[in-house]
Amino acid sequence: MKRLLDSRLLRAAALIAGILATSGPATGQTNYVVANDDQSGVVHEGVSFYTVGTNGELTRKKEVDTEGFGISGGYFGADRIRTLKSGGQSCVYSSEATTGDVVGIVVSTLKVGGSAKGSKNDGGTSNGIGLAMNNQYLYASFTDSNTIGTFSVQSGCSLTFLNDTSVAGLQGGIINGMAVHGNMLVATYTDGSIESFSISSGTPVSNGDEQVSTATVNSQGAMYPNSVDITSDGHFAIFGDTSTSVVAEVSDISSGKLTKTVVYNSKTSINSGNVMLSADETVLYVADTEGDAITALFFDKTTGALSPGCTSGPIRGISADWSYLGGLALISQSGNGGGVYVAEFGAPSAIGIVRLKVSGATCTLQEDPKSPVADPTSPGLLSIGNFPPRSF
Repeated sequence: MKRLLDSRLLRAAALIAGILATSGPATGQTNYVVANDDQSGVVHEGVSFYTVGTNGELTRKKEVDTEGFGISGGYFGADRIRTLKSGGQSCVYSSEATTGDVVGIVVSTLKVGGSAKGSKNDGGTSNGIGLAMNNQYLYASFTDSNTIGTFSVQSGCSLTFLNDTSVAGLQGGIINGMAVHGNMLVATYTDGSIESFSISSGTPVSNGDEQVSTATVNSQGAMYPNSVDITSDGHFAIFGDTSTSVVAEVSDISSGKLTKTVVYNSKTSINSGNVMLSADETVLYVADTEGDAITALFFDKTTGALSPGCTSGPIRGISADWSYLGGLALISQSGNGGGVYVAEFGAPSAIGIVRLKVSGATCTLQEDPKSPVADPTSPGLLSIGNFPPRSF
């Protein structure tokens, strides 16, 4: 009897172990913050991977050498790194402005899966190559040639270049920030123009709605949209502006086209070049790119209205260790995000950690005592991202 009982216990233990082994990757998935290190000169470009701990702490795991060269700078709104988790693929895509290509990294192995260049006319050596994507296509904004390159996402995190779309602002502005939702791509230009494109067939086709933003018109060109984010239902496009204050603009795109933007303006800090919505869309995080702070604005995803939230104190190390704040990543992929990670552009660079607490209609933002976390191989960090990506 004892021998039979032991045998049953062993079989039960083996079954439980098998279930745990099968469910492990789903429940024990490693979360990363990834950084396009944007090295230039004679040092190869790379992507740094940071593991995210249970409390949002970051530990630098390794830098993946992508074997090309960046420019260590460029436009704030041009996001140089994107992540994908879809159809069994887990990938990080990073642009290399001097080399002129986009590299795909396989997350499970932290090795390069492939790279692709655009056409012979495409280039971004002056101000970088921005990226936006969905599960099927990756779009690259080449700032020298003023083109949007369309790439097809292939297995193994590789890409195939398909074609180019020539673009320009209404006053000759250069392509800058981009965001994709469903069958729409929304872009900003450096002259204050904004435009949407249909991507239902893959290649961007203008929706014929190019316009100068309200803030640009009102300020006579002193402000202009830089980065852009889109709500989960595709109802609103939200722009973060280059400005002498905190300026965000919201356009209702539920008709399939951009409408005149509604402006939110605050004197709490300087510039608002990078913005990102929280997972529950109650908070819009703003990197005060030429200031020294992070701002959180409350967002009503039903009406598109922005309202005052809170602004952090000065982020440690300004001027001494870094010059600008860049792109954002969420500390948590649920709820209001609990704060953000922010790229600190320095030589070397770092990633700041700023935590959010909300109580009713008020909030506070405070830099974490362990912030920043060094990115020793980046001489000019502007773009970071979450893996897995936000759900929209």
